[in-house]
Amino acid sequence: MPKTYTGLVSLLVPRPIHDQASYDNAVEIVHALAGIKLNRDQEDYLELMARIIEDYEREIIREPMPVKGVASLKFLLKENGLSADDLGSIIGRDRSIAYRILKGERSLTAEHIKKLSNRFAVSADLFLS
Repeated sequence: MPKTYTGLVSLLVPRPIHDQASYDNAVEIVHALAGIKLNRDQEDYLELMARIIEDYEREIIREPMPVKGVASLKFLLKENGLSADDLGSIIGRDRSIAYRILKGERSLTAEHIKKLSNRFAVSADLFLS
């Protein structure tokens, strides 16, 4: 890896990223620099390349829409191998209420959300629609 800023620039000129190939090249350089002890020129170059990559990612890679409410609950149940009957036990209600919650016919109460949050060790916000 070049030790001077000029040497690094000759390897890959810092420019705005417009395509996947340029992105891949920039990421490769950043990864290579991240694994070594850097001098001042290398640190400056790394900082600039990281900003360029962040700008591209912010533009191109959209944040996924947060999943909330019943969809989150269904995911947590599935990942933990739990059924609607188990949900009823967790929230302290009979299974008919649990099934209605999962079908969207009934909303989670504050008490349900508190119990679910504790059981799955997640923020209560996850269950708010």
